[in-house]
Amino acid sequence: MVSIVGCEVGSRNYVWVTDLAPTEKPLLIVMAAGLGSRFGGVKQLARVGPEGEAFFDLSIKDALTAGYGDVAIIVRSEIEDDVRTHVASQHGQLPVRYVRQDDLGPDRAKPWGTLHAVLSSAGVIDRPYTVINADDYYGPQSFVLGAELMGRLAPGKAGNVAFELGYTVPPSGSVTRAVTEVTDGRLTAIVETDECERLADGTFSAGGETVPATTPVSMNFWCFHHSIMGDFQHQWDGFLAEHADEEKAEIQLPTVVGDLMDANKLEVEVIQSPERWIGITNPEDLELAKKALADR
Repeated sequence: MVSIVGCEVGSRNYVWVTDLAPTEKPLLIVMAAGLGSRFGGVKQLARVGPEGEAFFDLSIKDALTAGYGDVAIIVRSEIEDDVRTHVASQHGQLPVRYVRQDDLGPDRAKPWGTLHAVLSSAGVIDRPYTVINADDYYGPQSFVLGAELMGRLAPGKAGNVAFELGYTVPPSGSVTRAVTEVTDGRLTAIVETDECERLADGTFSAGGETVPATTPVSMNFWCFHHSIMGDFQHQWDGFLAEHADEEKAEIQLPTVVGDLMDANKLEVEVIQSPERWIGITNPEDLELAKKALADR
């Protein structure tokens, strides 16, 4: 039997098929609508691979190899044509669905955050899905683990492929990471933490406290059952009621996942990837990323 559930997102109504045939392959959603303000350009299209690939090109190939099916890419209107042209040059006739995050609204210059991005893609979510950042490289083994997690999803269950903190911080400078606490393979806490960095003596710090290099952090590699969209909409409605007039307020997936866990509405299984994460934040990171990919 196939069940249908619905939800209103902004001015649009969407439905989700809640019981799909077990042969349905999971959906990969790539979040590529960011502004790249610190990078100084459209970093999701930065060519880092030997054949001009962007990070998300490598992720798409890794995901399809691991058993994922359809691909959807979340963009913003002003870069949609560039992204479409790039994808066609890298993936040929691969069917890709495009979603414009700014179509959801409310309209403002800065995107509303990763939860808003996922909600903007509600019209293409018809099965369990993995959502990733376009400007992060997760490595092929991460998608194998993600596909494994996807096979265990059910309503009220989610998954996260986590990474070792030591594999996600740059050689110098600090970054923000979603530091997680994991007990018996289950996420028990997740906190967006500033000042995650490699110290001069080779140890690591998060939020000013020394932590092991193996501390698991989330890099937005989330695996969700499609039935979660109603809870996501509820979280967004509450956030918007409080922050509608703020120009820079964002609602991020780690925060919402934590809130749903606290409300006993969500259980998250965590698998830690052995891969070394590669990404770019600032312009000077680009050459380091190219070298790191070439060294793999």
